[in-house]
Amino acid sequence: MDAQGRGRAEHIDPADQWVLNPSTGEYELRLTPSAPQSALPGPRRVAPRGAAAGRPRRAAAPAPEDREETRGSREGTRSGREETRGGREGRESRPGRSASGEAPSPRRRRGAPEEPPAGRRGRRPVKARKSRAKKAVMWTGGTMAFVLVAVGAAGWFYLKHLEGNVTTEDVGNAADSGFSKDEAFNILLLGTDKRTGKGNEGYGDKGSAGHADTTLLLHVAKDRSNATVLSIPRDLIVDIPDCPTKDADGNETVIPGSQGVRFNTSLGQEGRNAGCTMRTVEEMTGIDVNHFMMADFNAVKTLTTAVGGVDVCLAKDVDDPDSHLKLSAGPHTLMGEDALAFVRTRHSFGNQGDLDRIKVQQQFLASLMRKMSSSDTLTSPSKLMKLAEAATKALTVDTGIGKVSTLKDVALELKKVPPKNISFTTVPVRDNPAETVKATVVVDESRAPDVFSAIANDVSFTAVKEKKAQEKAAVAARLKGTKSAPSEVRVRILNGGAPAGSASKTLEWLQNDEGVTKSENAGNADAALSRTTLEYAPEQAAQARRLAAIMGLSGAALKPGESVTNSQGLPTMTLTLGKDFKGAGVSLTPPAKAPDVEKSTADKVQCAG
Repeated sequence: MDAQGRGRAEHIDPADQWVLNPSTGEYELRLTPSAPQSALPGPRRVAPRGAAAGRPRRAAAPAPEDREETRGSREGTRSGREETRGGREGRESRPGRSASGEAPSPRRRRGAPEEPPAGRRGRRPVKARKSRAKKAVMWTGGTMAFVLVAVGAAGWFYLKHLEGNVTTEDVGNAADSGFSKDEAFNILLLGTDKRTGKGNEGYGDKGSAGHADTTLLLHVAKDRSNATVLSIPRDLIVDIPDCPTKDADGNETVIPGSQGVRFNTSLGQEGRNAGCTMRTVEEMTGIDVNHFMMADFNAVKTLTTAVGGVDVCLAKDVDDPDSHLKLSAGPHTLMGEDALAFVRTRHSFGNQGDLDRIKVQQQFLASLMRKMSSSDTLTSPSKLMKLAEAATKALTVDTGIGKVSTLKDVALELKKVPPKNISFTTVPVRDNPAETVKATVVVDESRAPDVFSAIANDVSFTAVKEKKAQEKAAVAARLKGTKSAPSEVRVRILNGGAPAGSASKTLEWLQNDEGVTKSENAGNADAALSRTTLEYAPEQAAQARRLAAIMGLSGAALKPGESVTNSQGLPTMTLTLGKDFKGAGVSLTPPAKAPDVEKSTADKVQCAG
């Protein structure tokens, strides 16, 4: 900044500039000559009127006799550049000085402010320089702060706009109250056949209240190394438990359960909400479902359009009059109505049933995931905004993840999973033996429990790198060492999500069958747990290893902690039966690896046919 930027003060050298002093961290006035100068100040001239803007203006030159050079001591650093006038002794005689050594007063140009006395001439005091520098910094900082606040406010308003797009539903304790980025999580993805939205009048059942037409359980591993997408057939015969729901006024109603009915009736039928579907999945699989996301027909159309289309492949020509899909064999990029027709087609693939349509939907979802995580999408602000608008408008979610910031966290955690380690599979089923004409299926009890157990215990369906050897060894070490006699094991038992009566049944089994006589029923835990745990103090490690061996607990189930006391005031361990508890005497050791089932992965392109 030169003199023209400081109030047009011609009496100040235009070569003066604000320069950052590295010693103080502040801006200060420095004399920085633009060209080599002599020891004496150069002549000063008044710039003519009308001089070009931006050119340095020169002050009027004083007469030779007015020139003076002050010699002084230059003690300290050069950062201040302040000339100190020392004593007059020993000075050489200079032109323009009187015999006494005093310099005459300089001439003053007409209209210019009066110069200070000779003893105070020269640069402005350091204090003034620092003051002006601080003001400049304050103005600059204030401006930047205002810009940041403005941008932040715009972002905040847009965030609120997106949250206004999302529909939330309170399903009570069927869903968790929040989302943890440090734990494994399970989200139920629901696609309904409700005929809402423009252009959807001809789809689905005309009078449908919005049944569970497409259902997928998404499991994301704790270490984000893998994820599993489990499809649940709509025609699967299940038992639907009693389901508490809330109406618009907050009044709670319990909808009675149903036995031996189609899975898709767990949503919409008799007023059931997504929480009822979550409870049905938990009862059928033993997997703790944390949240749900629900979408209708419009979601497929808007999401595929937002990303510029989804790439699919057909093994043969398709002309389906029911879904109105008409495509030739080979690759295609589908969006909007064509994309919806593709995922709804069931009479053109495989045996023309729902199980083969599920495979096509899995291939489509894998392709959509690849497109959403592609560099073309992630580096395009316009596509990202379209995707954000489409996704938030299409979704209904539970209140636990109803904020856009939380939905963003969910997406970012899923993005950490390599596509090659995202597995798609389906609940193992077999034909319903009660039917002559095969229209529904039932859970295959010989294969399905292993699939459910693998997901519940965070076991990958793809080959992934082992967890850190040190962590794995530390967990395994909890089971190694001496074991106390069963009669020395003292434990209190809590029910933390297991079926009612599990604590009392386990107590009876431990005392009568296993000789753990120092055990007691302590009632219900304060909160439900997805996994059974055994907490113990360091001095109880031998007891913990014995009880783990009796119950088939893994090293991960053992939680070292502080000692607690039982009803008699004696130190005891705490066994909390979680949702994974299968009954007294049933081992809780998780499978070492996932079962061999038919599956696909998100990184591979397959042709439907």
